[in-house]
Amino acid sequence: MYLADAIKLKSLLHKQIDKLLEEVERVAFIELEKDEPLPTIQSRSLEDIEVELESIRRDMRRLDRLVYEANLKTVIETHDGPLPLVEAIEFAIQLRAQARMYQELSERPKREFQYGFGEGTAVIKHALYDPELYRLKAIDVEKRANRISNAINAANYRTEIDFDPSRYM
Repeated sequence: MYLADAIKLKSLLHKQIDKLLEEVERVAFIELEKDEPLPTIQSRSLEDIEVELESIRRDMRRLDRLVYEANLKTVIETHDGPLPLVEAIEFAIQLRAQARMYQELSERPKREFQYGFGEGTAVIKHALYDPELYRLKAIDVEKRANRISNAINAANYRTEIDFDPSRYM
């Protein structure tokens, strides 16, 4: 299966585990009036659900390990040199944060009057940088992050891991 599909499958398995835990609550308890006999028919037993939960959790652990291994072994080329996927993912996150910071700096005025300081003294806050330069830097850094994200996505669709998803997909 492709790494991209494995990431989607992990999300699906988390949802299945949540549903099974809700089912545990439904089948583990019953409310009856005093002296009312226990019903004998239940759709599934608590033990049945526990077995299914353990199986999914085991598959989830194996899938996690395979995804982590693939994220370490798979390398993409970036403007900054080759990076394993795990590092490229973090780098893209960092670049997006940097682009947001640059964008925020670019939106600040070059000069800003400050009010409420002292008695009748005008205070002007001066930017010690060129906001337009930071607007351009934000665009450049966002483009770098997008290129890395595109390379990550492409790698996710060409990297295969040894996991049979037929039980779930």
